[in-house]
Amino acid sequence: MQNSAPVTDDLHQQLAVARAPARRKAAGRALVALASLGFLLVLLVQILHTTSATASGFSDWRPILIAYLIWALAFAIAQVLIRGERGQRALFLLPAVFFTIAVVIFPTIFGIYIASLDWNLSSVEGPRFSGFGNLVGMLNDTYYWNALGNMIFYAVAVLGEYAIAFGLALLLSAEIRARKFFRVVFLLPMMLSPVAVSWMIGKSLLEYRFGPAAALARYLGWENPAFFASPWMARLSIQAMDAWVSIPFIMIILLAGLQAMPREVQEAAKVDGANAWQSFWHVTFPIMLPVSITVLIIRIIFKLKLADIVINVTAGGPGGATDTVSSFIYRVYRDRSNVGYGTALAMVYLVLIIVLLTLLLRLSKRWTQRVV
Repeated sequence: MQNSAPVTDDLHQQLAVARAPARRKAAGRALVALASLGFLLVLLVQILHTTSATASGFSDWRPILIAYLIWALAFAIAQVLIRGERGQRALFLLPAVFFTIAVVIFPTIFGIYIASLDWNLSSVEGPRFSGFGNLVGMLNDTYYWNALGNMIFYAVAVLGEYAIAFGLALLLSAEIRARKFFRVVFLLPMMLSPVAVSWMIGKSLLEYRFGPAAALARYLGWENPAFFASPWMARLSIQAMDAWVSIPFIMIILLAGLQAMPREVQEAAKVDGANAWQSFWHVTFPIMLPVSITVLIIRIIFKLKLADIVINVTAGGPGGATDTVSSFIYRVYRDRSNVGYGTALAMVYLVLIIVLLTLLLRLSKRWTQRVV
């Protein structure tokens, strides 16, 4: 009977140790549920107050930020309680996740909310819920569809930029004199701001009355050298300025790929009797295809954001001929002060970009597998 007491105590201790993890997990889940419920409650109150559904609420969105920080802290603590050592390792990843939620996901959701409002800053009535009214207005907005059509032209023009950049990269990778000097010279346009380029070239060099390019065009017989008067000429001029700034970026990426390409493959092609064109098309180009696709997709992403040169040089004219979607949305905000409509246009454009890039990535992957 005297030995039964220690045995019972040992059993109680083992049971307590076995139940401890379950208690910690339950406490962690309860902490996450409580923090999530509090955050959603604060968010719901603010949304109802903003939409005038209720008079109670906060004067600004600062309490939402505080509630989000409390929820993030509670979620991090709960990970340690629920997952133990794995939760401690997850703490190193959670700051990046919370930051992404704060600066990407939440603004996107908030943008969708603003896109559903009829919100004109010049109106004394303030924002009003309009549902799909902004989308209906977008479908009937010919200027927006014209800007989307222009973006197709600018995006396709990236192929021309790529061809020129590839030629320059091949030239600079060859054994020519002053190769390092030319590399620096060709990179100079990339060092300039697009705003500076728009004023230096668009407002000065291509100026109709006193610009050097216009004077040279008159000397060569062009009676009316107006680079931004006709729609197609203005569109080509904008594209030329943007290409002048962007081609060095494509060139330097392709040049890096050419420098990393094994020389033995090219030498083997020469031994087999391939000429310069055959060596390029059957050896160099297939090897460079992954680098080419990467730089093309990056360049298309930057091209889809083209706005600064258009805004500074033509402001979208003549008659919207040079408008991009970004420059048009900018003018909707600036000239019309229509926050709701401008945000709706931006959200639709974001969806179109995501769909386009997803298709490009899938098609490029299939093409690479076939060629390589």
